[in-house]
Amino acid sequence: MKTRNLSILLASLFVIAGAVFAAGARAEGEVPAPAAIGSTIEDFTLPDVDNKDRSLKSLAGKNGTVLIFIAVQCPVSNAYNERMAKLAEDYQAKGIAIIGINSNAAEDAAAVKAHAAEHKLAFPILKDPGNKIADRLGASVTPEAYFIDPNNKLLYHGRIDNARNPAQIETSDLRNALDAALGGKTIEKTEAKAFGCTIKRA
Repeated sequence: MKTRNLSILLASLFVIAGAVFAAGARAEGEVPAPAAIGSTIEDFTLPDVDNKDRSLKSLAGKNGTVLIFIAVQCPVSNAYNERMAKLAEDYQAKGIAIIGINSNAAEDAAAVKAHAAEHKLAFPILKDPGNKIADRLGASVTPEAYFIDPNNKLLYHGRIDNARNPAQIETSDLRNALDAALGGKTIEKTEAKAFGCTIKRA
């Protein structure tokens, strides 16, 4: 009887330990749900690559702002470097600001600064220590874009376009959203699933 009770006790302990381990594993890899379309993105402050604090409000465009989560080492994000630079160039004159955010724990500010210089990324790039803003917005990959209006209302979330290879682009989802908003039209596609490298959270 004692042996049987001991066996039951040990089995119970294994089950409990397994459940705790599984819960811990889920929590560690869990990405918060993305911000909902129509929700307001609260102002935040992050350090830039020179360790100067910059607020969203201070960098925002008069007609809206695009936040793009980017990376130094991700080949998918790097495939978009020229497109992101052109996006910033094309829309700055139209009153829409482009802001890069690097939330990867292993990529420090010096690496981000060198990468931006090498690839001629002239728009501001902020570091997100502890991936707090990535968590707040529910960002999971690089590149991943969030377009907000002048009142910080989220209008579009997702990919920049449909293809890593520029020759295979069939729909420029982000540009379509920006152009619709600038033209006072309804954005037809407010979400398009982003693809790329997983953000390496702290």
